[in-house]
Amino acid sequence: MDLSSILIVGGGAGGLELACKLGRKLGPERVTLVDSKMYHIWKPSLHEVAAGTLDIHQEGLSYPMLAHNSDFNFVLGAMQGLDSAKKEVTISAVLDDAGEEVLPKRVLQFGTLVISVGSQSNYFGVKGAQDFTISLDGPQQAEGFRLKMLKQLATLDMRKKDNPSASLDIVIIGAGATGVELAAELREASHVHSRYGFSRINATRDVNITILEGAPTILPVLPDTVSTAALRLLEQRFIKVVNNCKVVEITARQVEDANGNLYKADLCVWAAGIKAPAWLAELGLPVNRNNQLEVQGDLRVKGQTAIFALGDCAACEQPDGRMVPPRAQSAHQQADYIYDAVMRQEQGKSPLTKPYLYKDHGSLVSLGSRSSVGSLMGGLFKASSMFVDGFFARAMYASLHLMHHYAVLGGMKTFLLAMARFLVKRATPLVKLH
Repeated sequence: MDLSSILIVGGGAGGLELACKLGRKLGPERVTLVDSKMYHIWKPSLHEVAAGTLDIHQEGLSYPMLAHNSDFNFVLGAMQGLDSAKKEVTISAVLDDAGEEVLPKRVLQFGTLVISVGSQSNYFGVKGAQDFTISLDGPQQAEGFRLKMLKQLATLDMRKKDNPSASLDIVIIGAGATGVELAAELREASHVHSRYGFSRINATRDVNITILEGAPTILPVLPDTVSTAALRLLEQRFIKVVNNCKVVEITARQVEDANGNLYKADLCVWAAGIKAPAWLAELGLPVNRNNQLEVQGDLRVKGQTAIFALGDCAACEQPDGRMVPPRAQSAHQQADYIYDAVMRQEQGKSPLTKPYLYKDHGSLVSLGSRSSVGSLMGGLFKASSMFVDGFFARAMYASLHLMHHYAVLGGMKTFLLAMARFLVKRATPLVKLH
């Protein structure tokens, strides 16, 4: 690898789309993607993985396969260090489950570096949060939650034989999109599980799902119409929502709020906030209090000419003073902006003069396989958002995933993959049972 290469660290939504687009233009000798995992999962679908309604082994897209299809080079490993003066990135050694080294530590040179390493949970110093909750930061955590829930359901079914009043209590802390979507998906999955061998369990009565939210409403960053509709649908699914609830301590079996209320929790999920990985603050680049890399309007890290950052790990301030929100559509737009900037440089054209501007195309929240709510066209044409719900909103939500697949796989492969998954679902259980 030489100093003319483009190195992208992080294969999330934005980083992977950028690698695919640049790879198709410049080839594997010029474009390299680095990630610590061997496969890609679209992060907005992790709540489905956690509930078992999406099989991680069928949904995951292999990075080596994507690299072959889109003509970029893939390097397995985690970013460990940066020498911006020498334009070198250190990649940590890769170990197997037994702790034996599979790949050694490596040093990669770059001409242009794009950091797109996403985010992780922010526990805000809440006592016990890191030790006694599960966060959906990645596919491993989502799959880990699914296995724990499956074990708890099996145990509950056995307990019901001698104790008809036994129950499973699930507490979700945070009523943003992740928390609300997970609650709805878990309710739907619990009904399905009761039909696959857990015959003693009445999902509505025996699986209690509670959402604790510190704000006065759920989905606080979305329009009131969306929040109200989502709350109504959650209540119809017998999901308890507690607003204005400040969690102060979490233990192995319960959650306590600032008013001394206790909530029984056999399983507890943390979905109350995110921050960038802590190691970003050790690279010698400017970061904010959430460890996000501070970027200029052109998405270059402040003080750097050859280092970009995008997605959840980038703190990008807009002209009106607001920060770009940590959403998949933000990462998608930023990937397109950086692609244009890099290709203009490759073609010898003048640099982009207009800064990146976030365009809010609205938000959609999934509430199970048959319903979604959201707003469309937010911020476009200076018009109000259009509220959508029901089947139309669900179809729009599903199309977002297909659009991401289209960006990384192309049209024909996306169509064939969608058809294959449609057919597989007709021959397999509605939830993953192993």
